[in-house]
Amino acid sequence: MPEGYFIHNALIVNEGKQFSGSVLIQDGLFKEVFAGLPPADFILPPGINSVDAHNRYLFPGVIDAHVHFREPGLTHKADINTESRAAVAGGVTSYFEMPNTVPNATTLDILEEKFEIARNKSLANFSFFLGATNDNIAEIEKADPARICGLKVFMGASTGNMLVDDVQALEQIFSRSPLIIAVHAEEESIIRHNLEDYLGKYGAQIPVSEHPLIRSEEACFTSSGKAVELARKFNARLHLTHVSTARELDLLRNDMPLKDKKITGEVTVHHLWFDDRDYSDLGSRIKWNPAIKTAHDREALLQGVLDDRLDLIATDHAPHLHHEKEHPYTSCPSGGPMIQHALVAMLGFQQLGKISVEKIIEKMCHAPAVRYRIQNRGFIRQGYFADCVLVDSDDPWTVSKDNILYKCGWSPMEGVTFKSRVTHTWVNGGLVFNEGKFNENMKGFRLTFDY
Repeated sequence: MPEGYFIHNALIVNEGKQFSGSVLIQDGLFKEVFAGLPPADFILPPGINSVDAHNRYLFPGVIDAHVHFREPGLTHKADINTESRAAVAGGVTSYFEMPNTVPNATTLDILEEKFEIARNKSLANFSFFLGATNDNIAEIEKADPARICGLKVFMGASTGNMLVDDVQALEQIFSRSPLIIAVHAEEESIIRHNLEDYLGKYGAQIPVSEHPLIRSEEACFTSSGKAVELARKFNARLHLTHVSTARELDLLRNDMPLKDKKITGEVTVHHLWFDDRDYSDLGSRIKWNPAIKTAHDREALLQGVLDDRLDLIATDHAPHLHHEKEHPYTSCPSGGPMIQHALVAMLGFQQLGKISVEKIIEKMCHAPAVRYRIQNRGFIRQGYFADCVLVDSDDPWTVSKDNILYKCGWSPMEGVTFKSRVTHTWVNGGLVFNEGKFNENMKGFRLTFDY
């Protein structure tokens, strides 16, 4: 087991509260959580490292429920080691990775191979989505929901082209999957029709600014609506990933606790940070699926976070090489890296008065654990795994190629100055990231779930 730690003089943010206090980490767990000073009879156990937080924030580790780490098969773009390093440097201690690697993770055997890679290479805790196809329902039914985070269904084609478009297959999936169903919802027929129109107008030189009109609001709402209809018909557990439009918020509810919801929604940091005015400066660097849309959509998505129609904040971290992103529109891949900068970006909103730090921690740390029923993570609680992060809220730094940790070597955030900086990250009680230095001897654990 890792060494023990006593983190004191911290400003702890947890379960809707902010308080000065300290935590004792032993045997990989939070052994004690103190509000204020420890009791007078508290004696620091032998062999414990004392860490003075100097009144910095202490958060539960971020749980990113939506990443693409590109291993196996696409490791020229990213791999589990490089991207998990970027994750812990950004305060992310656990992640769920998507199945559109090569080969696609559409069988349990392939999925277990990914778990084995992560066991040897990942600095953060991990789980992997099984991928749905039009004909793998028998494999889906064998999945163990206590050991696999969920089932990913692409109801719109994206990187890897794992499109599930057969109505009967979708009904089988929604009626028989033992796993929570995470859906990429964009209506393929609408996108294809729009693309044909823009090819007719521009030929191969479609401006990237037309991306949100090709992968349109209508395409998103139509597909999300179908997914919600299927979930209601079969009483399935549905999670809408990367909601990108104001209109889709009408499909989501905020009149019950998260733990009781069958249908939930996620928003990504980039859909909160950018809008379609940014294409003029950043071009295809912000080409994602679904597309970055209007300022109205961006403002509505933030309001959806604040009023709990949107339940989780994730990254959809999806690296591509810089030269790939410079290709013409029709051959330029969608996606971009975000995991290293997600937490500090959200804290930037907090410093502008747009969201509270407690709400950020709810949506990035607590809610993923609650929604996916992760065992003993996502909170600073006695007996929980000691995944936590120290953040200095007044240490400005500017994103540049010199401090980007992604294997792809670039970020759409280059040139942005953040006021907050992650200084320390503990994973399972081990200090994995310490003032810019990594402990590669520490490896994350496979996440387990309460089913």
